[in-house]
Amino acid sequence: MGDGPSRGMSRRDLLKYGVAASAGLAASRLAGGDAGIFQAAEKPKTMAMEPWNPATAKGMPTRVLGRTGHLVGILGLGGERELENADNEAVALPIIERALDLGVNYIDTSPHYGGGRWSETYVGRVMKRRRREVFLATMTRDRTADGSMRLLEKSLELLDTDCIDLWQLQGIGTMEDVEKVCEKGGVLEAFLKARDQKMTKFLGLAGQKDPSALAEAIRRFPFDTVLMPVNAGDQTFLKEVMPLALEREMGVIGMLVPARGRILAGFKHPEPPPGQAPLKDGTLTMTEAMRYSLSKPVSTTIIGLDNLKQLEENASIARRFLPMSDTQLTELEERTKPIAEQVQYYKRRP
Repeated sequence: MGDGPSRGMSRRDLLKYGVAASAGLAASRLAGGDAGIFQAAEKPKTMAMEPWNPATAKGMPTRVLGRTGHLVGILGLGGERELENADNEAVALPIIERALDLGVNYIDTSPHYGGGRWSETYVGRVMKRRRREVFLATMTRDRTADGSMRLLEKSLELLDTDCIDLWQLQGIGTMEDVEKVCEKGGVLEAFLKARDQKMTKFLGLAGQKDPSALAEAIRRFPFDTVLMPVNAGDQTFLKEVMPLALEREMGVIGMLVPARGRILAGFKHPEPPPGQAPLKDGTLTMTEAMRYSLSKPVSTTIIGLDNLKQLEENASIARRFLPMSDTQLTELEERTKPIAEQVQYYKRRP
């Protein structure tokens, strides 16, 4: 159980190993010791060699990011929250640096986080020195080829790199979105051009409003990854999108794990706007929320952060991860049913 995948395994076998068997292998790494899929001192021979963060193997269990072949830690860093606030370098940069020190090797950002490209700017300042340690992903919300290429060129400049690892189509939430990106002059033309010109290695998509739209986009184009909600309070994406993605050997990246705190007991919610009811207290701990999501066949999860304490806590949960049984998963789903509408707030966002 402590051995990694053999050299003779096929890519399909590697995928299955990465998204399923590695969950069971996590048990060998609970104490933060040397036993695990790979030793920290050596790079895997059967996976893509770059990027490579030497802290990942001891920091947390790892899984294969679908057919990209990259070995990613099960905890990634999302580019929202403190990483998208203006003039917040003193808070944002230490979070990014510490995340890499703890073994995070997947960072997800977007030119649309923070309005003024703050998230990409902060990430880029760390990438200037530590680019080789991170599988780096960014996005476009523009539905045209020309507009998206302009966004990508600016993203490369801010991220201080000549090539990103993953370029994602952000905010696929309606069938109209799907039609727009597929039409002549649509963003998919930019995706193919960017890959051909080696501005990106892989192509992905992201959505949180309508699982049926996300599934239709996957049927239309051979994306390498999908970023979608994976939490105990929303089964729709798990039922409609997950099987399709796995069938196509896509890497699945889970987001909205704690639903911006709405799923968590004791989480201090901001005061609601006038006339709006306050949010109810959640029903899960962060450990339960993360264990639920990581017990599903995801490659990694991304979580936005408010401070370094949250990062340390999440990294500790990832390091000690053990998969839940079907009975345990069902119990968490039942506990979140009374707050399901609150948890799925993202389906109502514009």
